[in-house]
Amino acid sequence: MKRALAIGVLILAVAFAGAPFVTSPFSGFEADQLPIPQIDPPVQPAGWAFSIWGLIYVWLIVSAAYGLWKRAEDDAWHRARWPLAISLAVGVPWLAIANASAIWATVTIVVMAVFAIAAVARSPRTEPWLFRFPSGLYAGWLTAASCVSLATTLAGYGILFGAVIWAVLAILLALAVALLVLLGSRAGSAYGLAVVWALVGIVAANGMDQIFVAALALAGALLVALVTWRLPHVRLPKPV
Repeated sequence: MKRALAIGVLILAVAFAGAPFVTSPFSGFEADQLPIPQIDPPVQPAGWAFSIWGLIYVWLIVSAAYGLWKRAEDDAWHRARWPLAISLAVGVPWLAIANASAIWATVTIVVMAVFAIAAVARSPRTEPWLFRFPSGLYAGWLTAASCVSLATTLAGYGILFGAVIWAVLAILLALAVALLVLLGSRAGSAYGLAVVWALVGIVAANGMDQIFVAALALAGALLVALVTWRLPHVRLPKPV
């Protein structure tokens, strides 16, 4: 069973990385996907920030290949593989889902983020470069991306607020989740750095056009970077 799951994770990691080559690219929801078109929403990072996916794809494949080769029967790896496998399984068709439905794209990316966070929280203590770091980078980016998708969809349906206020709320939500994950688990520095990368991308995308959104994202990036840097010294106490 353990080896079968290890094989499955490797297959899913390769399929996940290969999905962009067989599915139409996704660079934000199209105008006809939302009642109120969201063209360059303030919560969306600059285009260059999405280059992080190249590193995530490669590192996840390397992690899965090493896990099958050297850690197929390892209990610690096995516990972390289950949520990672679920996240990747949802992620393989995600581009197709996102091109078809903003609502389902949001639902599924939240599912991906939840299980990715669970995987990195369960990550083996040994060999962090080969599981905790790649899964942490993946989970950190998904933390930000799920909040971006949620804010864009809510603004696109005109629920309660406009795009700017939803951008502010999404940044605050991403910060809250990121800090809880960093302080409450062994997510590691890669998780924090991925969140920082996304927030810096939001700063770059907004510049002086939406100065409050940019300033909040910058402050959030600095806070997450500080917590990530001080991580060994600021963990929440374990429950008795």
